[in-house]
Parts: sequence; structure tokens; C-alpha cells
Amino acid sequence: MTLPANAQELGGRLPSEQERAAANQLRKIIAAQSKANATLRVVNDGQAATEIVLTPGLSGLLMDVLRHIGKGDAVTLVPVTQLLTTQQAADILNVSRPYLISLLDRGDIPYSLTGRHRRIQADHLFNYKRARDKGRREALDRLGELDGELLLQDLNR
Repeated sequence: MTLPANAQELGGRLPSEQERAAANQLRKIIAAQSKANATLRVVNDGQAATEIVLTPGLSGLLMDVLRHIGKGDAVTLVPVTQLLTTQQAADILNVSRPYLISLLDRGDIPYSLTGRHRRIQADHLFNYKRARDKGRREALDRLGELDGELLLQDLNR
């Protein structure tokens, strides 16, 4: 596939209005397919059409990416086997690099050394992030329950 000379990769910038509209249109087309495996037909400038089978997993991933682009978010895909620098990992977790280093030193996230530099495998980072987010959700749910109990106590007085 060739890109126009003025095109940029999407990961380093926000999508344009045209890209947002195209992402939303494609997301609606894929969502309308009720079959387990949707077939996408791509026609490229007068050449023969190419059919691509979208499995449920691929459709789901594509829908997630298109939803973010359609909302105007910049999107970067990270392979789970990729080794990340401490700054990249901190950016993904939305924490400072020194705080990430403290997580590594405590053993909360496994890492390896490349020379004297720490590297974090993306799937280890995402596992930590999922566990952290789950803990936060559970804590918020518990706070909501406690708040509800306090409100009931106030009403019963």
C-alpha cells in the first residue's frame, strides 16, 4: 500500500476529521456483520477485489482500534513480546519514571537488564496494569458500598 507524500503515521498524532469519519464508518460496517467470521472485500484502484476473513478476535481488536480513532484518540499498538524502556513503560502506566523504577525494585513488575538498562516485557507490564486496575475497581466498588451504608444510616436517624 502506498501513502501520499503528506501522510504521517497515526500513532504519533491525533487523527484528522476525515480519518475519524472513515474509522467510524468502517466500525459500523464491521459491527453490522452478524456472522462469526465477517468477510471484508477491499477494492484497490481498479484492481481485482481482495477478500479478507475477519475472525471474531480480529474483528474485536479492529473495532477497539477504530473506536479510539473515531473518538479522536491517538493509537499505538504494542506487541506483547516487545521489550519496553522504563520511560515507555511509565508512559503506558501514566506514572513517573522514578515511580516505575520503585515498582521494579519492589518486584511488582518483572524486568531484565540489557547492559545496565532495565527492560520490561510488554505483557508483564500489561498484566501488572490489569491487576492494578482490577484492585482500583474493587476498592471503588467497596467505597461505593460503604457510602451507601452511611447514607442509609443517616436516613434512619
